[in-house]
Amino acid sequence: MTHPAVHDVAIIGGGPVGLAAALSLEAAGLSVAVLERADAHIWAQPHFDGREIALTHHAREMLERLGAWKHIPHSVICPLAEARVETGRQNHPLIFENGQGTTENPLGWLVSNNMIRRALHAEAEERAGITLMPDVTVDTVRQNTNEAVIHHGGERNGRFPARLVIAADGRFSPTRRRAGIGAVVHDFQRMMMVCRMTHDLPHHNVALQWFDRGQTIALLPVNGNASSLVLTLPPADIGRLMHAEQGVFNAEIMQRVGNRLGTLRLVSTRHAYPLKAVYAHRFAGRRLALIGDAAVGMHPITAHGFNLGLRGAETLTHNVGDAFRKGQDIGATSVLRRFERQHRAATMPMFAATNGIATLYTRDAAPFRALRAMGLRVADALPPFKSAVTAMLMDRGPSSFSG
Repeated sequence: MTHPAVHDVAIIGGGPVGLAAALSLEAAGLSVAVLERADAHIWAQPHFDGREIALTHHAREMLERLGAWKHIPHSVICPLAEARVETGRQNHPLIFENGQGTTENPLGWLVSNNMIRRALHAEAEERAGITLMPDVTVDTVRQNTNEAVIHHGGERNGRFPARLVIAADGRFSPTRRRAGIGAVVHDFQRMMMVCRMTHDLPHHNVALQWFDRGQTIALLPVNGNASSLVLTLPPADIGRLMHAEQGVFNAEIMQRVGNRLGTLRLVSTRHAYPLKAVYAHRFAGRRLALIGDAAVGMHPITAHGFNLGLRGAETLTHNVGDAFRKGQDIGATSVLRRFERQHRAATMPMFAATNGIATLYTRDAAPFRALRAMGLRVADALPPFKSAVTAMLMDRGPSSFSG
C-alpha cells in the first residue's frame, strides 16, 4: 500500500478519541496518519485498565457509523437501565431511568475502555486512507506556511509532514505543552481506584453513585453478577488498598459499600488514577487542533469524558471536512478557530458543572453534607429537572451539523 508523501492530517496519540478522529476524517476523504508511542501489539490489544466507559446513544451511533461497533463482542456490552445517586446512609436516592427502568430502552451502555480501543484500532487497520505508526515518540512539531512537520524518534526516526496536526495525547499532553498552550488544572487531591468484582446479588443493570463520609463509590454493572468498583479516597488510602492482600481487600470493600450486593470478590487487576480535571486555554494553534483529554479532561463523576471526546472529533471533522471539500486549507486559522468556538461552547458548561458537583459531593463538612442531601430531595421532586438530566445522560441528539 502506498501513502502520500504529505498526509492531510497527522494525529499524535492513538487512544480511543485519536482513532475515532482518524476514522471520521478518513471517511470525509482525507489521508490520516496516527502516531502512537505504544508498540504495535499493545496498541492493537490493550490490556484491561479497570475503566468502564458509559456510552450515550449518540456515542454508540457514532461508533456504529465509524464501523467500530461491530468489532465489540456483544458479551462485553452491558445496557444501563437505571442510575442512582445517593449521599450518606439511608437517605432518599435520586433515580434516573428511561421511563420503564428496563434494558429495552437503556440510558446507555457500559463497555470496558480497552474493548473500545481494540474495536477502533481493528477498524482503522482496515481503512486504506489511515496509516498507523506504532512505537513513535514525538520530539518536536514545527509549522510553516504550508504544513507542519513532526520530528520523531522510535523505529521510524525522522520527520513527518502533514497539513494539520491533531493532539490527542492525553490530559497532560506533551504536544499541547510544546505549543505553548496552558491549561486550567483542578486537582481534587484524591485518587480513584478501579477494579472488577463479582457479587452474590444481582445488580439489575443499575449504576450507583454513592457519596459517603470520606469516600465516593460507584458500582457500575457489567454482564453477569459483576460490577466495576470505582472508589475515590485520599492517595494514602488508595495506595494501601492497591497492595492489600485479596481477602483483606474484599472484606474492606464489602464494609465500605455496606454489603449492598452480598459477598464481593476481586476478579481483576487493580488500577489507580489521580483525579485532576484539565481545560486547555486554547483548543487550536498554528496548524494544530486539540481533542479528547488534551482539550478537556473531565472529572469522571458524570461519565461524559469519552462522549465529549467523540463530540470534539465530530466537530473537528465537520469543519476540516468542509474546508477540504471546498478546496481550502484545512489547517487555516479560520477553520481551526471555528472548531474551537463550537467545541468550547459544547464543553465549558459541562466542565464547570461537573467540577462544581464534584467539589460539593466530595467535601465532608456538615454544611456540604446537608446541602447535598437537601439537593437530592429537591431534585427528585422536580420531574422536569430529572427529565433534563436523563436526556443529557442518554444524549439521543444527532450531530449539531447538518452537512
